[in-house]
Amino acid sequence: MKRRTLIKQLAASVPAWWLAQHADLASFMTAGTGEQGFDDGPFQPTWDSLQQYKTPDWFRDAKFGMWSHWGPQCQPEFGDWYAREMYVEGSAKYKYHLEHYGHPSVFGFKDVINEWKAELWNPEELLALYKNTGAKYFMALANHHDNFDLFDSKYQPWNSVKAGPKKDLIGGWAKAARNQGLHFAVSVHAAHAWSWYETAQRSDKEGKFAGVSYDGKLTKKEGQGKWWEGFDPQELYAQNHALSEHSDDTKAISKQWAWGNGVSVPDKAYCDKFRSRVIQLIDKYDPDMIYFDDTALPLWPVSNVGLEIAAHYYNRSIKTKGSLQAVINGKVLDETQRKCMVWDIERGQSNKIEPLPWQTDTCLGNWHYDKTIFENHKYKTAKTVIQTLVDVISKNGNLMLNVPVKGDGTIDDDERKVVEEIGQWMKVNSESIYATRPWKILGEGPALENAAPIRAQGFNEGKGKPLGATDIRFVTKGDALYATILGWPETGKAIIRSLSKDNPNYPREINKVEMLVTKQALSFERTSEGLIVTLPASAPALSYANVLKIV
Repeated sequence: MKRRTLIKQLAASVPAWWLAQHADLASFMTAGTGEQGFDDGPFQPTWDSLQQYKTPDWFRDAKFGMWSHWGPQCQPEFGDWYAREMYVEGSAKYKYHLEHYGHPSVFGFKDVINEWKAELWNPEELLALYKNTGAKYFMALANHHDNFDLFDSKYQPWNSVKAGPKKDLIGGWAKAARNQGLHFAVSVHAAHAWSWYETAQRSDKEGKFAGVSYDGKLTKKEGQGKWWEGFDPQELYAQNHALSEHSDDTKAISKQWAWGNGVSVPDKAYCDKFRSRVIQLIDKYDPDMIYFDDTALPLWPVSNVGLEIAAHYYNRSIKTKGSLQAVINGKVLDETQRKCMVWDIERGQSNKIEPLPWQTDTCLGNWHYDKTIFENHKYKTAKTVIQTLVDVISKNGNLMLNVPVKGDGTIDDDERKVVEEIGQWMKVNSESIYATRPWKILGEGPALENAAPIRAQGFNEGKGKPLGATDIRFVTKGDALYATILGWPETGKAIIRSLSKDNPNYPREINKVEMLVTKQALSFERTSEGLIVTLPASAPALSYANVLKIV
């Protein structure tokens, strides 16, 4: 008899009073006993069991993915965390909301959802663009901290089929990604809605609305005669609970992200509902990868539902694909947890070759679309993205890049230019990216000596010395070593000190050095100073990352 089946039978015989006093174990014992089943297999919902995980080759070979971090918070086009900060009196988003929508006691985030129609969304066009950019996988936002499901959700009435666009967005993204031959991924952030939305329980302290509660405590009965009649706002805001300690301090949530330091702990019903939503997402849309915006796994350690989801997802992959092809991204992982999934570093990266595959996720601008970045032309450049990609893969990592999408479902002209330039570089240099592996050392140059340490779940990008012509990164594939020079040397010669004569890192003879972009064989000399390569007389068009193929 399967272990899960045995546990379910045991749970049925346990008194209700005991289950109530042991909520975490009860959640595990009763998982899958309703209409949703859990796949049996080698993985059990424990950290010890999840350490069997091995990252599939498709992810290790892909190196570069694109992300659409797009949902109703993009409708105001005023940046990330809109649904939380619109309820923070005096904040920029609160002031914007007053000016464009009205007071949050009257027009809350539920009403922003109703404004969002995604009328120009064309996933096939965007995914064709991203494939041409060189992405090998694509990720779509399945829900954010705003708790709105962007798919045909059975367990969350507040979803994009029933409200807002009235479209199955995840279904549309999945179809378009697969039509382009891209691996499909989803990101799940909704575990934190419980505490994240606590600002919606507030009221103004000053002005004509002083003391008037925002709409975070509304109930279903108050929707009679309104557009949201039949919807229960508490299914969205999840605020029928006592506030966390220090909830009046808007910044306290960062210290409580791992469900400690006085945070209000979600009840079992909330955790079970979250699990049901994610299991349905997995079973209905069959994603190749799931990104969780959590410390370790969702709701850990106050609930086991994250472990249960992970075990189900891995076992299902084995059952449906014949081998484990699933990837989970998790943040702020300890050494044990990094063996259970792929470590994700937000807006930052490791400073060494990691023994296990990892990923950095970053964005051209803000995570949710912010029109002020477009108006001020402040997006990351293609140069920054390409240099980041080259640096990351030298350390055994992948890069996932978010291109913010406007409320109507389109990207702006500045973003398109950046994406197209990335594609131009990738078309002639991708041999040095896909299916490569780290070399003995990741590289050389002054940027390595001035690298910024990781802070929290990342956030060290752009903090160190800028990359330049004396910074070189290495990867290998087959018999070839790829050395990418992150700039164009003014002398016309590249000096690779790690490949000096008699250097133990590369003891064999060097027969050929080729400029990858032109396939041109270059003259070179190997001395005690390094491998000295004479570059072409003129720099290529995109000379911020110049790949030398060495065999």
